[in-house]
Formats: sequence, C-alpha cells, structure tokens
Amino acid sequence: MITRANKGNSIVILPMHQYETKIRRFLLDNNLLTATTDPINTLQTQIRNTLRESKTLIPKDSRWKYINMNPSTPSIKGLIKLHKPDQPIQHVVNWRNAAYNLPKLFTYKINHLLLLPNAFNIKKHSRSDTGPK
Repeated sequence: MITRANKGNSIVILPMHQYETKIRRFLLDNNLLTATTDPINTLQTQIRNTLRESKTLIPKDSRWKYINMNPSTPSIKGLIKLHKPDQPIQHVVNWRNAAYNLPKLFTYKINHLLLLPNAFNIKKHSRSDTGPK
C-alpha cells in the first residue's frame, strides 16, 4: 500500500494488512460502525418520499434541488502519522457525494422560524443571508 504521510511531503509504503489493521483499530477505538451493505438506496427512497409528501416546507418546483442524483456513502482513508509512536492514522473522510442540501435547508428554516438567541449558537457570516443555495 502506498499512501501519503500526515505531515510533510512524503509517502509511506506499508503492507496492505497493516494499513487495514490501522483503519480497523481506529474505527473500533472510536466506536464507529462499518456497514456490510450500502444503505444509500433505501435512504434516498425515504428522502424522495418525504420530499414528495412535504406540502408546506418545500415548494414543488424547487424539490429537485434537495435530491442528490448519485449519492454514495462516505468513504474513509488513512494518512500515516510518522511523527508519533506506533504510527497511528489520521482519518480523512470523503463526504463529497453525501446528501447535505436537505439538512442545510432545514437548518435555514429552523433558524428563521424559531429565532433562537445567539447566546449559545454560532452564526456563520456569509456574503448573503438570502437562504440556502
């Protein structure tokens, strides 16, 4: 297995079973689960059905914005920490094709409907606060 190191501009060459062991150890130590089957099709069907049934929160002509066409479950890879003893991994999770538009919409709607005080929450300042894009 050839992978990048966590720090510096170097590469690491190690046996595949050692890399897989480091990934498994990281997942077990952090109580993370792995799926034996891909649940994304079931979840995508549930999201589409919920959007179809939603009459008030999402206008019918803009529902297409909140459906990912080719979603996939996030994947994980590990960068080896050469500067630490036992050389653990630094995890990198690819969320690129995960569904994020719908939670972004609900966060926007909740913030504008409930008007929570900013004492215990953080507001991200952007160029325009006209809503989710």
